[in-house]
Amino acid sequence: MLQRRDTAAEIVKIAAAEALGHFADRKQLLTETKAGPRDFVSQADRGIEVRVRALLAERYPGEAVVGEEEGGETADRYWIVDPIDGTSNFLAGSPLWGISLGYVEEGVPVAGAIAAPCLGELMAGARDVGVVRNGVPFEREVAVPGLGLVSLGDSPGEDLEAAIALQRRLREREWIVESFHCTSVSMLFAALGRFDGHIQPVTTMWDIAGGAAICRELGLEVEIIRHEDGAYAIYAGTAALMRDALGKA
Repeated sequence: MLQRRDTAAEIVKIAAAEALGHFADRKQLLTETKAGPRDFVSQADRGIEVRVRALLAERYPGEAVVGEEEGGETADRYWIVDPIDGTSNFLAGSPLWGISLGYVEEGVPVAGAIAAPCLGELMAGARDVGVVRNGVPFEREVAVPGLGLVSLGDSPGEDLEAAIALQRRLREREWIVESFHCTSVSMLFAALGRFDGHIQPVTTMWDIAGGAAICRELGLEVEIIRHEDGAYAIYAGTAALMRDALGKA
């Protein structure tokens, strides 16, 4: 698993450098919408996914790969990539976008890497081998305990009333709710100890796989739920956050 962690970090580092080049020239990128009028995909998303797939094929020939833009078939074990998570942020010039690469076994993310290129952050982790931050072994610490910061993700497919109820419950229990509209960066902040966790009732495996593997290896609780329609929910955080987010007494 150590090799897979380090491979994920290596590939995401290459992808991050390429993505930064596109970010600097983003006004020239070809862009279109996908599932809805606010669901964007750019030339950069597609190009970086192709690059990641090629790098994986060199290192692990024949292994299954699934990507946000090119699709693919899952297997008992497979890689999954979101080449640019937070495309709207990316196109708008916000630094809050990321790259996520995960390795999944039997439905559980067990290794992966996430990068926030504009923030100079790259983390990678895998089951039982630890986490590295920009190549250096990392353990999660919280600079100021008790701040109560949580990231809450959103999705066009989410039930609006349920989303409002979740935010109300968190705020009533005195959590400060943030929203980046970028799952990978939100989970990166949870891993770094800047947030107590990240909650997203409707998401995708390519958004969460890398971050889930990292957060779990750092000792956060991680619960992934698969909905009947194939979408996922993720609850990743401290015990106190998980209790409040899941509505437990």
